Amino acid sequence: MAASDTEAAQQQIDEIEALSSIYGEDWCVVDEDEKIYCIKISDSLDQPKWTLCLQVILPPGYPIIEPPIYQLNAPWLRGQDYTELANSLEEIYVQNLGESILYLWVEKIREVLIEKAQSSDPDPDIKKTSEEVDDDDEDDGFLLDCQPVQENPIKMLNYVMSESQEDEELPPIHHGNPITDRRSTFQAHLAPVVTPRQVKRVLEKLYENKKIASATHNIYAYRIYCEDKQTFLQDCEDDGETAAGGRLLHLMQILNVHNVLVVVSRWYGGILLGPDRFKHINNCARNVLVE
Repeated sequence: MAASDTEAAQQQIDEIEALSSIYGEDWCVVDEDEKIYCIKISDSLDQPKWTLCLQVILPPGYPIIEPPIYQLNAPWLRGQDYTELANSLEEIYVQNLGESILYLWVEKIREVLIEKAQSSDPDPDIKKTSEEVDDDDEDDGFLLDCQPVQENPIKMLNYVMSESQEDEELPPIHHGNPITDRRSTFQAHLAPVVTPRQVKRVLEKLYENKKIASATHNIYAYRIYCEDKQTFLQDCEDDGETAAGGRLLHLMQILNVHNVLVVVSRWYGGILLGPDRFKHINNCARNVLVE
């Protein structure tokens, strides 16, 4: 290892230790080996209105000769907002060549969020969009299976809750083996469920895990067979990965599984996968269902 590489590696270690202590629970290690980290940034600690997830990959030459690879994830961040913020981060990098810059980046983003909160900007648009958009629309049929995306996937389930279901047990949750392709990682989670309340409990439990909560997308689908009505209660959520929830539900229909919830987490690694991402989502789900 060259001296500059050793120096860069040591600087990375020092910077990560510092950031971890500064940001506490808002700092999340997505993949230690690949040096992928995620920092949740908001305009205020008490009642955050504007939040953003900064995901970074630290290449071997950072900070001495290479910039971090980064992804800005926020439902409201697109177009002009994205361009301006990205330009600010590039500028900070250029002004501090060879220096550790993640702290400067985080605080710059926080500054932008505070400005937004104090300005007359309307509240963040709650609709998420995928970072990948396919040119072909061949799968539009899947979209019909899904509820519209809402701010919090758990909220979708509230309308089917009843008081009598409040104390239902949390079902066991099984985690599948992760699949990694070009720095994106996919992992499926499965739980047996017989009521929408249990679906909600499982989702809440999964989101307590910092790594799962920091995923770029948490796509899910469930199918519950209602004996008395001889029908299926089923639903799905794209969580910003357009059509993915419908595809997942379709897979479950083909495999004829019921009384089960499948969640697939995807951590985006900075390289677009195109249609391959759907293959990985389905393979993860199929593997965990077979297991």
